[in-house]
Amino acid sequence: MSELINLAYLVAAILFIMGLKGLSSPRTAVRGNLVGAVGMLIAILATLVERQVLSFGWIIAGMVVGGGIGAYIARMVKMTAMPQMVALLNGFGGGASLLVALSQFILAPESDHTVPWLVALALSTLIGAVTLTGSVVAWAKLEGFAEQAMKLPAQGTLRVALGLAVLVVAAFFVWLEWGFLLFLLAVVALVLGILLVIAIGGADMPVVIALLNSYSGLAAAATGFVLMNNGLIISGSLVGASGIILCQIMCKAMNRSLGAVLFGGAMVSEEQMASIPGKEFYEGKVKSCGAEEVAMLLADAQRVVIAPGYGLAVAQAQYATEELAKVLGKRGADVKYAIHPVAGRMPGHMNVLLAEAKVPYERLVEMDNINPEFPQTDVVLVLGANDVTNPAAREDAASPIYGMPILDVDKARTVVVVKRSLSPGFAGIPNPLFINDNTLMLFGDAKAVLQDLVRAVQEL
Repeated sequence: MSELINLAYLVAAILFIMGLKGLSSPRTAVRGNLVGAVGMLIAILATLVERQVLSFGWIIAGMVVGGGIGAYIARMVKMTAMPQMVALLNGFGGGASLLVALSQFILAPESDHTVPWLVALALSTLIGAVTLTGSVVAWAKLEGFAEQAMKLPAQGTLRVALGLAVLVVAAFFVWLEWGFLLFLLAVVALVLGILLVIAIGGADMPVVIALLNSYSGLAAAATGFVLMNNGLIISGSLVGASGIILCQIMCKAMNRSLGAVLFGGAMVSEEQMASIPGKEFYEGKVKSCGAEEVAMLLADAQRVVIAPGYGLAVAQAQYATEELAKVLGKRGADVKYAIHPVAGRMPGHMNVLLAEAKVPYERLVEMDNINPEFPQTDVVLVLGANDVTNPAAREDAASPIYGMPILDVDKARTVVVVKRSLSPGFAGIPNPLFINDNTLMLFGDAKAVLQDLVRAVQEL
């Protein structure tokens, strides 16, 4: 029987890997998700058989209640709130690992209390607790309750002290096997999770979400060693590894090191903020326009690129955007979407948002591929994107975002920026793009503006 169980776990692992591979492209994402789900079903069934579960009452009740809540949330959550949901799901994974570790210490027989088992127990408790509270704080920041980095007195020293404390408590727990030390480890780790994330600004949340996703996987892998479950070890390791890889991708896209994100606080320091100009930066230099003027530009354009940002997501303007793209396409224009890796509030957020509006996958062009095309582009329509289109990242060595890869929209013949106001992005700095000679500002809600543009183009 054990050979069959391990074979089932192997099949599940292969399906997990195939699922992750499928999720790397919008075209295969749905199939990849289904393949991963089948793998998880096989792993769950194998676990139930391995543990010889005879009474399924609690299991069925948990599946019904949990599945019902999950289905309701998945149907009701807005696409703009998807990052918050992901953050909470990461926290749920960490919390589950924490609870399993604490319960196993109480229920497991003394014969299981080997040193490797105790080490896995301590790691599952530590990582699970940090993931739980860290994810809740990330959710709060994404919801807007505390977007800015929050500083506490001697915050750095306190984090280092708590980090050392959890290591010391974990070591003493493995040595002495005292139950209260495990619960003390959980409490200190819960506090540490709060302090690690509360100091990070909202602009760095995409990286934090990827890192917390990795933490949840590592916690699950450690729990797999606690339960001696190969399926959990494999799946947790895959999630942990993919989360770290995604973290590196996000850090590169934001020109930030992981250490700077975790320990550097806000993207822009207080000293830098003091030297950053305010509204006077734009005074007398902004050229605003109306929908009719932009419609005439778009109607004559042969090459149009749409650069979507979080403003598009907030306005729920993805359908209106694609409607405009179709209208321009019927007039002979080649319309593409320029996708920056951190457009939106989490990795892949913009791709999913546009896929919801049935935007063809081939028109979603990644930053490295679209940047060489901007000099030959007639009109670029920037929809709520700010920092990812800021030319200061390329030209101003003194800028806090200098070196960050951006969409080179300013190199197009004409740039039309759709924004509610001249307010800065998450980095909190002005954008010279707004006052460039080839830039027009079209102020208003993205959805309403795009609907006006569709009508205006159709009337020409």
